[in-house]
Amino acid sequence: MAALHPRVLVIVGPTAVGKTALALHLGQLFGGEVISADSRQIYRHMDIGTAKPTPQERALVPHHLIDVVDPDQELTLAHYRRLATEAIHEVWARGKLPMLVGGTGLYIRALTEGWTVPEVPPNPDLRARLGAEAARLGAEALHAALARVDPLAAQRIDPRNVRRVIRALEVYEATGRPISAQQRRSAPAWRLLFIGLTRPRPELYARIDARVEEMLARGLEREVRWLLAQGYGAHLPAMSGLGYRQMIQYLQGEVTLDEAVALIKRHTRRFVRQQYNWFRLDDPRIHWYDLSTGPLAQVESTVRGFLQDERARAHGEV
Repeated sequence: MAALHPRVLVIVGPTAVGKTALALHLGQLFGGEVISADSRQIYRHMDIGTAKPTPQERALVPHHLIDVVDPDQELTLAHYRRLATEAIHEVWARGKLPMLVGGTGLYIRALTEGWTVPEVPPNPDLRARLGAEAARLGAEALHAALARVDPLAAQRIDPRNVRRVIRALEVYEATGRPISAQQRRSAPAWRLLFIGLTRPRPELYARIDARVEEMLARGLEREVRWLLAQGYGAHLPAMSGLGYRQMIQYLQGEVTLDEAVALIKRHTRRFVRQQYNWFRLDDPRIHWYDLSTGPLAQVESTVRGFLQDERARAHGEV
């Protein structure tokens, strides 16, 4: 008899650590399907720079929430949470294991902790005005404006994350209430197993460098040229992602190709440090594994115990 509430495997870790490879292995071993938690892989036509799983990999293990919107469209956090929740329940209802996999900590925490997110539609005019203010006065000035109307949100949001600052101001403008007052938490009735992946920093940085070189070899420049030719301009949030922003700088003559590549590598390393702030090594919920030590058998054992315990609960044995 199936359990009433889904049991969800959550695989977290920084960019290039090896999440996709592990998810493919565990998905085949335990009958899992991936629900992507990557805020860049939601965009269609942006395959190389976002390191999407290949069609061959997706044939091995089904993936959900990849290629959801076009690069000039937006997927709000509230919409993502709704789609991901539906996918988890659909996968579980088919007798498969939902595997939430990705490096976007905001997505994973909003989903697993049950954040109630205001469903305020985007206001392009307001966003353009606030973006212009940030460009003219600096990100800190915009963050200070948020602090005046929503101190708690300002405390939670990095001043350098202009997009999130603008979103918080947008919600306040639309509703007259701070976004922090509208974000409640009601964790879903799922049983969660968090698997965290890490590697020594020098090894991880070497993998990042190798991934960037592979993206170039696979045609990252060609992909960015095609996107621009389709009218997806450099101003779009989708085009500001790692790899795309720097290649646009190169194509616009602002930097050389070597300089663009160096920028991608450096900014990706910085992003990795930010990712570790979302999921800390001392978080008691997360079973951390250093992939440099070859812990695959331990990971398999942990997941197997998680699922065996679920089967026992479903039959009233525990």
